[in-house]
Amino acid sequence: DAMRGKGELKLKLTQDGKNIHLFVSDTGKGIPKGKYKQIFEPGYTTKKRGWGLGLSLARRIIERYHSGRIRVLKSEINKGTTIEIQLHKANTAA
Repeated sequence: DAMRGKGELKLKLTQDGKNIHLFVSDTGKGIPKGKYKQIFEPGYTTKKRGWGLGLSLARRIIERYHSGRIRVLKSEINKGTTIEIQLHKANTAA
């Protein structure tokens, strides 16, 4: 929605010793710095339609069920936004 049907959506996956980092970047309208935390609150939306539950639900799943983290890494108005999702690696030791 933020890209209005055109633009780029990029995914990047990295890892370190204990975590996996998923970076989701778009070329949408961007988010003002003062709204970085507010966009994850239930009911927050900038659209005329919708309930504003998408990002709050994503945060709840990532943090409560996977002990991970989601945050706005960076955003520039009219240039785009990068969201980082950090999850713990699964313990694969037998």
